Amino acid sequence: MKLTTFQTAGGAPELGAVMDGAVVPLNRAAPGLPSEMIGLITAWPQIENEVRAIAAASAGALPLDQVRLLAPIRRPGKIMAIGLNYADHIAESNLGTPEHQVWFSKAPTAANGPFDPIDVPKVSQALDYEAEMVAVIGASGRHIGKADAAKAVFGYCVGNDATERAWQHRTPQWVIGKSFDTHAPFGPWITTADEVPDPHALDIRCLVNGETRQDSNTRHLVFDVWDQIEHLSQAMTLEPGDLIFTGTPGGIGAAMKPMRFLKDGDVVRIEIDGLGAIENPCAPEPDRA
Repeated sequence: MKLTTFQTAGGAPELGAVMDGAVVPLNRAAPGLPSEMIGLITAWPQIENEVRAIAAASAGALPLDQVRLLAPIRRPGKIMAIGLNYADHIAESNLGTPEHQVWFSKAPTAANGPFDPIDVPKVSQALDYEAEMVAVIGASGRHIGKADAAKAVFGYCVGNDATERAWQHRTPQWVIGKSFDTHAPFGPWITTADEVPDPHALDIRCLVNGETRQDSNTRHLVFDVWDQIEHLSQAMTLEPGDLIFTGTPGGIGAAMKPMRFLKDGDVVRIEIDGLGAIENPCAPEPDRA
């Protein structure tokens, strides 16, 4: 099943199920359902059958081209991301394979829609892309063993760990350089885990203005998703709706010679087989003060 947060012209955000090129509004059919994705995920064991029945009935379905798809989870509780997790990306970064997993966080305010603009920051011109598979946590857990990690995943998305490289590398801590507003677009929906038999066998690509920059497969993860969940949950409670950006393959703009950073007007498309695609234009950071 593919679950989304969407908006019609002038309307409030709604939850929907994507079926055959259309979105089925869930709350219109069942107003008692949670109206935010984290609530839907939390209640999933109790409401799954009802949601699937509504989706199958397809009552009031809206064509996808008549709605705006928003970030599936508009304000995630946690956005955790792992660095240096594909061998070719480690090589292009001129670093050794990490002995331990390298983690950083992205601010929840970085969450962005699957087709919304990515800000080119006012403070620097070193904006880069990172194609990533995103795992969405489905149930609270601490000290989750690797054998049980799959049970903790609600579903998967396509993501872009957009990064301001100058700010990333000015200190040993990457958080600020990874947390600019709009720099975590993901979606276009959550594909529930039952539709992803093996998350470690998916082709992943990034195209900039139609040019392929990254082209790999999730089988090349150094630490797979189960390793990541086991490791993170030793330190923190993972909660429904938390996002895990699972790493990017080689081909980032900062590793090209010369470096090729994103600029106003560029379009970044990221595709993962079975999960869909997101496509974000780059635009100057607007005045938000």
